[in-house]
Amino acid sequence: MWAHVWRFLYSNYFRFWLKWVLRLLTGKCELQRLLGGAEAGARRTLGVEHSLESSKNKVLRNAVHVEEAEVDKCVRDVMKEKKIEQKDTGFKANLHISLLQISGYKKLYLNVENLRKVPYDSENEEHEEQLIELWNLLMPHENLKARISKQWCDIGFQGDDPKTDFRGMGLLGLVNLVYFSKHYTNEARQILSRSNHPKLGYSYAIVGINLTEMAYSLLKNGALKAHLYNMVSGLPQMEHFHQFYCYLVYEFDKFWFEEEPESIMHFNQYREKFHEKIKGLLLDYNVVLTLQD
Repeated sequence: MWAHVWRFLYSNYFRFWLKWVLRLLTGKCELQRLLGGAEAGARRTLGVEHSLESSKNKVLRNAVHVEEAEVDKCVRDVMKEKKIEQKDTGFKANLHISLLQISGYKKLYLNVENLRKVPYDSENEEHEEQLIELWNLLMPHENLKARISKQWCDIGFQGDDPKTDFRGMGLLGLVNLVYFSKHYTNEARQILSRSNHPKLGYSYAIVGINLTEMAYSLLKNGALKAHLYNMVSGLPQMEHFHQFYCYLVYEFDKFWFEEEPESIMHFNQYREKFHEKIKGLLLDYNVVLTLQD
């Protein structure tokens, strides 16, 4: 309760006076202090984002919703509103980067969401090609005897037709699985092999789709901002989301075997424990969670 009261008082009263005092002492507005003080990355951009969202000035508040094509104009408008000279190239360049990161994060979420909404369609040739590619990447020495086959269970699907396992995450789940298998083929095959452990085994593909949901939810609620703002000096792309997914798959496998669960029946319990661990790591302003090629 007291935390809520403090946040209300700070946002509505103390913050204004604190900004006023700091401007008197430094001769600079909050944006100037943020863009001139913090190093490039999450600390700076998260600060800029909060400052713009909290502003009583409509031009500044609208800046967090700017589209990529309008970033240059938005920077000029913000500088005009704050009476910052246009020749201040440092402020201009740093604000430009932060606005690109902010708008890029929103656009990335929309792109990921749109891919998630695409249902797997066995009549779609491209969808089928990706599914077969996944098999060939993971099982290069074993031919798939039929499209509908119990062999799919060998890579961790639940039944003889994988399309039913993509219902929750749509095409996004398949694209993630293929990306990891394609860019980290050795690691993917090793993890698939480990997932067949007689005691600690788990369903590789099903867990992979589950981790897609984890990556998606972290992106949706904004938890990936620090990671992406540190990772990309500009617009985050779908590639960066896939890279984060790869990190989750690799780290979850390590986590699972370190924890040594009693059985797969306790999956949800350990999945949530892993989720909390990742959320904790993402609270660090300096966080970057990726695998290296």
